[in-house]
Amino acid sequence: MGELILIRHGETEWSRSGQHTSHTDLPLTPLGELQARALAPLLADRPIALTLVSPAVRARRTAELAGLAAPRITPELREWDYGGYEGITTDEIHRSRPGWNLWTDGVAPGPEAHPGETPAEVGARADRVLAEVVKAAGRDEGEDVALVAHSHFLRVLTARYLGLTPAEGTLFQLATGAVSRLGTEHGQPVITAWNVTLPESLFSRAVPEIPERDRDRGR
Repeated sequence: MGELILIRHGETEWSRSGQHTSHTDLPLTPLGELQARALAPLLADRPIALTLVSPAVRARRTAELAGLAAPRITPELREWDYGGYEGITTDEIHRSRPGWNLWTDGVAPGPEAHPGETPAEVGARADRVLAEVVKAAGRDEGEDVALVAHSHFLRVLTARYLGLTPAEGTLFQLATGAVSRLGTEHGQPVITAWNVTLPESLFSRAVPEIPERDRDRGR
């Protein structure tokens, strides 16, 4: 295959505020929609044969605005289930649980429909996505596969692609509206690009209506 292209959705109200967002199906903010449109020139020259997208509206809308054709809805690409921490910021969690770390401690239990996931469970889900990518890539040698999804899940997937533990996804910070690429070098898995957004000078031309005060907020 070519490369695996990872795309984090554009900004939402909760990504702006730092609230953990898994199953809560928030739309993109106006800035998030602009970020999604600004992805198009970053993807225009890529030979993308297949796009897999999370069921969340924020991911599906990002794929649409980025110009990705015929995305396949893939439930396994959903965000880490935060259980009892849905909608809560890390600072708020630390008030009752000092030293808490998502990557090693997991989450508090949530309701029956959304009980929460451990790092290992998210890692297993990422492994299944990677297996699906390998199977799909066998049909289109040299062409890319794009995944449109969420920050924490894509960070875990990157760790697993590189042969690391799910918890080592903590090493890979990922901004809203960013593009990353995973490939190989001498047959070994590598990161070929990470956390790429359109430079501000070009972004302002592509989406001139973006308010000046918002230009750095989604990065």
